[in-house]
Amino acid sequence: MARYTGPKTKKARAFGEPIFGFDRSFERKKYAPGQHGNSRRRKQKSDYAVQLMEKQKAKYTYGVLERQFRNMFERASSKSGVTGVLLLQSLEARLDNVVYRLGIAPTRSAARQLVSHKHIVVNGVVTNVPSFNCRPGDVVGVRGKSQSMMAIRDCIASSKNEVKKYPWVEWNVDKMEGTFLALPERDQIPENINEQLIVELYSK
Repeated sequence: MARYTGPKTKKARAFGEPIFGFDRSFERKKYAPGQHGNSRRRKQKSDYAVQLMEKQKAKYTYGVLERQFRNMFERASSKSGVTGVLLLQSLEARLDNVVYRLGIAPTRSAARQLVSHKHIVVNGVVTNVPSFNCRPGDVVGVRGKSQSMMAIRDCIASSKNEVKKYPWVEWNVDKMEGTFLALPERDQIPENINEQLIVELYSK
């Protein structure tokens, strides 16, 4: 299954944000990677470079490769509404992201692995496609025989307060399942992404 497997801290440093989650190495070196470290004088980026960087940041944040991302943008642009917001909503509706938002996994890459290994069910059906598009009302939970996994239980226990930050999902700890209530509004999505720059890039 295609996914980014390169150095995550280096990518996070390039964007200046811990886009893959908390990273001790990033916290120690919050400057761009390179031979000369923080002392290197960097040129001002062109408009195209800034737009490209924003698109790359969104891709790596949500764990989506170029062709997938482009297809998602084209679907968003074909719908009525604000294209950038629709793009972010479709990224948030991916099954691996919903699993992450529900607190079943500590990172999106860990959520992707749980989905791929058939530990997750959607509306009672085992679903192993991370890019599966969740719809409002879908119930996402941990597969019965996977509910005893300590990695999952520990993550759910440590993230129970985090889930409350996302009003578009609701978690039922007794059933170990959550509901994707609605597509989030733009101001509810916490990711630091300027979606308008992505729209401008693809509109060239």
